[in-house]
Amino acid sequence: MNILMIEQIKTSKKITKSLEKTLLTAFSILPTLYMRRLYAITPKKHTIDFINERYSSIPYTSPYDVVLIHYTSASAVKAYEIADRFKKKKIPVILCGLHASALPEEALMYADSVLLGRGEANWLTALRDIESKSLKKIYPVESYDSIPCIIPSTKVSLPGFMIIGAIEATRGCPFNCNFCPESNTPNGHIYFKRPLKEVINEIKEMKQKIIMFYDASLTIDPHYTKKLFKHMIPLKKKFFCNGNANVLSTDEELIYLSKKAGCIGWLIGFESISQQTINAVKKTTNTVSTYKKVVDLIHKHKMIVIGDFMFGFDTDTKDVFKTTVTTIKKLGIDVADFTINTPFPGTPVYKDLEKEKRIITKDWSKYTMYSVVYQPKQMSPEELLDGVFYMYHSFYSISEVIKRIVKGLSYGIYPFFSSANRNLISMIASKKIQH
Repeated sequence: MNILMIEQIKTSKKITKSLEKTLLTAFSILPTLYMRRLYAITPKKHTIDFINERYSSIPYTSPYDVVLIHYTSASAVKAYEIADRFKKKKIPVILCGLHASALPEEALMYADSVLLGRGEANWLTALRDIESKSLKKIYPVESYDSIPCIIPSTKVSLPGFMIIGAIEATRGCPFNCNFCPESNTPNGHIYFKRPLKEVINEIKEMKQKIIMFYDASLTIDPHYTKKLFKHMIPLKKKFFCNGNANVLSTDEELIYLSKKAGCIGWLIGFESISQQTINAVKKTTNTVSTYKKVVDLIHKHKMIVIGDFMFGFDTDTKDVFKTTVTTIKKLGIDVADFTINTPFPGTPVYKDLEKEKRIITKDWSKYTMYSVVYQPKQMSPEELLDGVFYMYHSFYSISEVIKRIVKGLSYGIYPFFSSANRNLISMIASKKIQH
C-alpha cells in the first residue's frame, strides 16, 4: 500500500500574540516522536511518504491507499480540514494523537477511523484491516506483547535539518497528574522500558552530537536509568532529559552518572512553588521544600536546570506571579518556561472545569498553553495572561539574563551555550510580547 503520514500540522489561524508566535516555536527543534514510532514499525512492504508540514507541503494530488494524520488540540481544526480534502477523494483517513484519543467522536466527523492511545500495535491491526477492506471506526489500545519488539524504535530519518537527535528509552508515566494529557491518554500511565542494548545501539547510530530524551521522566526507575547512563559514557554524546524532583533531591549517584554520560541539563516540572497547589493537582513527585536541594545538586555536577512552571490553578491568587519569580531567582534556575494550566480534553482538569461550566471556549486553536480558555477561580482571564507575560518580562530581563549567562560559564561549554542560547532567545521574545 501507499501510505501518507502527516505530522507537525501548522495551525490555520494567524497567531497574533508574540508570546504564542515566538516562544511556542523557538525551542521546537524536533518533530514529535509519535509518528516516528508508527513509521518504525510499519511493515517494509508498504511505501510511506512522511510529511512534516514545517518542511513540506501536503501532496493532495498523489495517489494513496490511506492517510494517517497526527495532530494536537491546537492543530485540530487544520487537521480536520486536511482530512476532509482526502476524504472527498475517497481515500481512507485515520486520525491519531492525544486529541483524537480524547475526543474520538469528534475526530470521526472528519475521518474514517481513529487510533486510541499511543497507536502502535493498533496501527498494525488497522493496516491489516485496510488490506482486507474491513477498516473499523475505533481502534482501542493494544498490548505491546502483540508486536515484535517491546517498544518500537524511533530511528527514522525525517525531513528537515535536525540540530538535536531524539530518542525514548522508556514510555509512559504512572503518576497521572490531573493536568497531563500524556499520562491520561488510554494506557498512557503504563510504564514501559526498552531493552538497554536497543537504546544504546540507536544512540550509537545517531548522527547528532546532542540528543534529547523524550521520556516523560528518566527518574521513574533509577536502577534502569543508572545502567543506561553507564552504557552511554563511552559514546561521548551530550543530552538533555526530564526528571522528577523527588528522586533528584535524594539520588546524587544518578545525577553524577548523568553528568558522566554527557548530560547537559535536566528538565524538571516544578509546576508551582506552593505545596497546596502541588497537592491539589496530584503532582506526587514534588515537595516544594526540596526544590533548592535539587537545583544545588545538579549545579554541583555542572549541569543546568530547566524548570517548567504553570499558572492558573484554582489555588493560585493574583500574587502568585511576583512570589514565584522571586522564589525561582533565589533557587538559581537557569532557564524557565511559564505556561497556563490548560484543560486539554481527556484530562481530569478538563472534566472538572467542564462540569463546573468554566470552560469559556472550545476553539481548539487556542489550546496552546499560552491562551486562557477557561475562567480561573481567583483572577480574571486577563489577569492570568498578564501574569504569565509578567513572568517572562521579569525572569528574562537583561540584568537577570546577564547574571545567568555569566554563572553558566562555570558549568562547561555545552551547558554554558545551552543556557545562554535559551536565555537570549527568551529575552528577545519577551521584549516583543504585547498584550
